[in-house]
Amino acid sequence: MTEPLRTELDPETEEVIADIESAGVPEWSAMSVASARRVEDEVFSGGDPPEVGFVRDLSIPGPDSAGAPDAPAGDPDGEIPIRVYRHAEPGEDDDSGGDTDPAPVLVYYHGGGWVLGTLDSIDGVCRRLARRGECVVVSVDYRLAPEHPFPAAVDDADAALRWVADHAPSFGGDSERIAVGGTSAGGNLAAVTALRARDARRDPERDDPPDLARQFLLYPITDYAFDTDSYAENGDGPLLTEEDMRWFWDRYLRSEVDGANPYASPVRAPDLADLPPATVVTCGFDPLRDEGVAYADRLAGAGVEVRHDHHPDQPHGFLSTSESVAAADAALDDIADELRSL
Repeated sequence: MTEPLRTELDPETEEVIADIESAGVPEWSAMSVASARRVEDEVFSGGDPPEVGFVRDLSIPGPDSAGAPDAPAGDPDGEIPIRVYRHAEPGEDDDSGGDTDPAPVLVYYHGGGWVLGTLDSIDGVCRRLARRGECVVVSVDYRLAPEHPFPAAVDDADAALRWVADHAPSFGGDSERIAVGGTSAGGNLAAVTALRARDARRDPERDDPPDLARQFLLYPITDYAFDTDSYAENGDGPLLTEEDMRWFWDRYLRSEVDGANPYASPVRAPDLADLPPATVVTCGFDPLRDEGVAYADRLAGAGVEVRHDHHPDQPHGFLSTSESVAAADAALDDIADELRSL
């Protein structure tokens, strides 16, 4: 990259951070899992999200719904909750007066370090992407650690993508134009799901795996390591600290051996060729900055088309501040433009 990796913090973002800090929200790593989940839901749920034409909560079969030992505890059917958004009611014109052709589909995985996050906490972002991108967004409520450590979330993410590929037309989606995306841990799951789909396509014994149109990796976690310059510069935050990331990884992995698995640390995959085009968003004030930059560079080096959108004046999680921060709102618009043009 030729532009600076970190500049001065955006003044609008600085105000948002001050508001969060004044509310007395501790670091994630300073709380119990149950308390952190409650706080995350309170901070990121609610508000006044934009209207969309269609919202539907569903449950779909999980990867082990036939009663295998890895089925989700407490859920005998092994189901995965999802929420489907569409910019307009299927069969109706959209807000721009366009036609009723099937819309592009984004399978979206929320952030939260694989430990936190709900369909409600990412609801506003999903609504904005569906509305601005004139598309279908399918938000996936994958199993969380530590109750369900790696690779449970990966298996759920993959199962959700396969279900969407088979059923997209039922909610007005185009099964030939499916993308995956997510923020932070969700960006990790999107990258890993794209890898798994690529690996399945290379296996002649696998049955018709999805062929993705794009992957949206928004300040993604890509490596189980804490030795980058961005950890040294941003380890104390704002909004995400090194201790937070260690706390998340400790709850997600069964052992440190899992951290070397490319389906946990996708930047360690030996081969990134033949993956779908990627949009990678990174932030200057983010401990994860350098591993996101490294993944974008490795994708490009493998011949993958990459749009790397770096924000040197923003912290981790800034897209959730689009109502208050102009730069976040503009970044969402850019993603929406790519969704419309899939």
